Amino acid sequence: MPGVDFRAARLHRGEVAEIGLPRRWHTREDSGLVLDRELNWVHDGERITHPRIIEAFNAGLVPTDDGRFQLHIGNDWAYVTVEGPAYRVNAIDTDESRVYLRLSDRTGESLDPSTLRLGDDGVLTARVKGGRAGARFSRDAQFALGQLLVAEGSGWALLLPRARIPVEIAPASLG
Repeated sequence: MPGVDFRAARLHRGEVAEIGLPRRWHTREDSGLVLDRELNWVHDGERITHPRIIEAFNAGLVPTDDGRFQLHIGNDWAYVTVEGPAYRVNAIDTDESRVYLRLSDRTGESLDPSTLRLGDDGVLTARVKGGRAGARFSRDAQFALGQLLVAEGSGWALLLPRARIPVEIAPASLG
């Protein structure tokens, strides 16, 4: 290949070589990809910041039956380490009797109020994907859900046009 000095590339072990060789090789089992507790994508310790890559990774994240997560991009896939909730609740929608979550993978699903948890940081989470994954509420989504909450006895309820859904928001440490 003209213009590429392969001998020089070999000298840069442990760093990115001039021809773009990775610092270390990965397998599907050890991809070097991490979704951290704040829902930031990281590869080999470097935060991924490109919006389209983040969007593709969010859309391609899939929980597996064994409790792990895979990232699917086209026909390729790899396992990902997920340190906290795997999805972000970007917004909520309601109808007459239910609350729906709009998730970071561009899907939506009905909220199971029994899975709501309040983290030590004051951020709500809920179980999604048939209970196989956690979702962390964005500020906007948490505020919108809070607008639906009313005090009821010693607890809370979601007040919708045709439903009053009791909710017990347990601390995350109990969930």
